[in-house]
Amino acid sequence: MQNAQVTADGARIRWVELPGGPGSSRTQVFLHGLGASSGPYFTASAVHPLLAGHRSLLMDMLGFGISDRPTEFGYTLEEHADAIAAALRAADAGATDVVAHSMGGAVAIVLAARHPDLVARLVLVDANLDPVAPAPPRPGTSGIAAYTEEEFLAGGWKDIRDRVGPHWWATMRLGGREALHRSAMNLARGTTPTMRELLLELRIPRTYLRPEADGPLPGGDALVRSGVRVVAVPECGHNIMLDNPEAFAKETARGLELA
Repeated sequence: MQNAQVTADGARIRWVELPGGPGSSRTQVFLHGLGASSGPYFTASAVHPLLAGHRSLLMDMLGFGISDRPTEFGYTLEEHADAIAAALRAADAGATDVVAHSMGGAVAIVLAARHPDLVARLVLVDANLDPVAPAPPRPGTSGIAAYTEEEFLAGGWKDIRDRVGPHWWATMRLGGREALHRSAMNLARGTTPTMRELLLELRIPRTYLRPEADGPLPGGDALVRSGVRVVAVPECGHNIMLDNPEAFAKETARGLELA
């Protein structure tokens, strides 16, 4: 396990690192979604024959997984991106290939926009592209964001725990409760320009993977016109890398120009 200090107060991001094979000079970074951790969600993908052989960093964002959970941190998408950038620089990662799921995809877009020297290629896995309005409590971003922070800390988190079930809660419980709420609120709020607008302006190879069962991607034509490779992956839900690992590895390898 590796780590780097990423805030002035001493908070550290941690990651599991898989070394690259002989002759490989590329670094792959895997970023998880809200309430998740990169190890459980991405280890099988990182060692898949189509993706293995390169230095891989399975990185947990500040507030989640094995990383620190500072309560004074704002957990905006910009702050998450800057913290990841600090960790990548500490790791001497150079220009990386970033594979990022859900909220991690939104952070990855902001990372590429704010720190273009650190992102060479981008694979987004059913990532958030647009702000969302708070909704009645339910699992996920808008469900958490429907509570005030005080409500969530006072017991709203228990409602979310009961709704998401034990599988997701196994990683969600590793996150700081302030981190969960503030990240969800800031993800729902989005960025200015929006994550979608930032993605349209990036000039690096970009792939967007999404579940085929969800139907057409809203605004997908504009993404394609801007050079984003949009792929509908069959036989999967939101967690594409877990639901259809073979198709995920195949399409991710294509997006990273490994196949």
